[in-house]
Amino acid sequence: MKTFGCFLILLVLAAISVPAGAQKSSSTAPNLVELEKMAGRFASTPLRVDTANLSAGDRHALVKLVQAARILDQVFMKQLWSGNADLYARLQKDATPLGRARLRYFWLNKGPWSDIDEYRAFLPGVPHRKLPGANFYSADMSKDDFERWVAGIPATDQEQAKGFFTVLRWQDKKVGSLAVVPYSEEYKAELSHAASLLREAADLTGNSSLRKFLSLRADAFLSNDYYESDLAWMDLDAPLDVTIGPYETYNDELFGYKAAFEAYINLRDDEETSKLASFTQHLQEIEDSLPIDPKYRNPKLGAAAPIRVVDEIISAGDGAHGVQTTAYNLPNDERIVQQKGSKRVMLKNVQEAKFRTVLVPIAMRTLSKHAMIDVSFSSFFTHTLAHELMHGLGPHQITVDGRSTSPRAELKELYSAIEEAKADVTGLFALQYMMDHASEMKLAKILPSDDAAQRQLYTTFLASSFRSLRFGLNDAHGKGMAVQFNYLLDHAAFVENGDGTFGVDMTKIKSAVQDLDHDLLTIEAEGNYAAAKDLLDNLGVIRPSLKKTFAKLSEIPTDIEPVFVTADSIDPPTQNAPATKKATKRSRKP
Repeated sequence: MKTFGCFLILLVLAAISVPAGAQKSSSTAPNLVELEKMAGRFASTPLRVDTANLSAGDRHALVKLVQAARILDQVFMKQLWSGNADLYARLQKDATPLGRARLRYFWLNKGPWSDIDEYRAFLPGVPHRKLPGANFYSADMSKDDFERWVAGIPATDQEQAKGFFTVLRWQDKKVGSLAVVPYSEEYKAELSHAASLLREAADLTGNSSLRKFLSLRADAFLSNDYYESDLAWMDLDAPLDVTIGPYETYNDELFGYKAAFEAYINLRDDEETSKLASFTQHLQEIEDSLPIDPKYRNPKLGAAAPIRVVDEIISAGDGAHGVQTTAYNLPNDERIVQQKGSKRVMLKNVQEAKFRTVLVPIAMRTLSKHAMIDVSFSSFFTHTLAHELMHGLGPHQITVDGRSTSPRAELKELYSAIEEAKADVTGLFALQYMMDHASEMKLAKILPSDDAAQRQLYTTFLASSFRSLRFGLNDAHGKGMAVQFNYLLDHAAFVENGDGTFGVDMTKIKSAVQDLDHDLLTIEAEGNYAAAKDLLDNLGVIRPSLKKTFAKLSEIPTDIEPVFVTADSIDPPTQNAPATKKATKRSRKP
């Protein structure tokens, strides 16, 4: 297919400055047909949420919250790469078909690298891959540079340098000196604007817990101290369930220290929330039964972890690029986790969209016809919940060589993949434990425990594993899933049939899950970097048989591209997101 006006945009993009030490992409950039095929892996999906029952104050507050969320898109793009703002501005000026396609895929990834293609560049004139440290560190700073410098500064300064909410810039490169810059300074203009909108929303809502959180989070944007607002977020009890701020550290591939800005503006589903809240009453019992040396178990978990089931109105920043989040477990501040636990937020409308659009079609091509009958949304939803709950269980505060530390600090850039695998496997262990004790736990009404329910749990997990594996090994969830899939296949818990389909051996799956859980939990408890690296190097790979399976899935979307219909109707976007393709109307049935 011809491309129109391509030469001009190539010249413009090639002129964009590339940070020192970053190699420019030399491969041929995808043409229009190729770009549309890449974007086609994300099924355009409308997210409509009925907000009619909100109070008048909350409806007005919602407008301000949507506006604040969109500001964080701009902050996150700056965090991802120093050249993003200029590149985005240039892309917006190109009205050719190729230019529009580039803008759309840029916006979907929030940068010039394709998340599900190992962060490879799809635009010319940019680094060939996302920088490991993103824009949290100077582009030409190496791990050794940082570690030499940080070893020579006082402990309190080390804490700031390794903290969630600072960036590192060269102060004097010749002597290897770095400057620690708080987020509140680095992104002052955007955060000041977002803080103002949060205060306006706080004044409009009639809910005291939402007003408190928004006011404290606005303060945090300017002070760089998120502790009090995180406590308030844990206590948030409002129809509008709001998560906004710097949280996840996946984009820091150097150390996993730095938090990226994201936002989720949601409407709470009270009926589903109350149904699942009973799960949290048994977390201590599950912790006490984890397949790990008893000395590593936490004898006293924090306060009961809140669960919120919500419908997503809009997501932004780190919450809205590449593969879409189905649930999250926050905050990551271990002080909050120890004091109050952590909150699990389940994005039900996103999960439903992924299940019918991606998981069911995958299952139809990877499982036998007999196994297909055991794929269920209930099992998918419940395991996602268990996954999020399990982030709060297992080792968090550990001792290594007499030092008080954490798995995150010891495992560094390996932590995210190990933790995601641990949450998956411990989630299976926990659900099996609760099924085995459903009567005494009084969970029979919400967690069936018969043989059929157990088959559904593991078979749906198997089908979902292919979905996660397609995210790619650069994604922590994809890397962690590769470890699980290969381990369970090696232990004959997952079985490949002669016709290329897969199934679960119910006589082996439970013990294999328990053994893998033991290994992952022990790695975290010991802060064993070498063991984590060995596990990821050996099992965190895509083997030839899986590549053959992926070939059968090429026409199935990898994920969804949400169209925020409700958010756009109450506050139409002006200059942020390019228009997505019109969402195809889909049946709610698979």
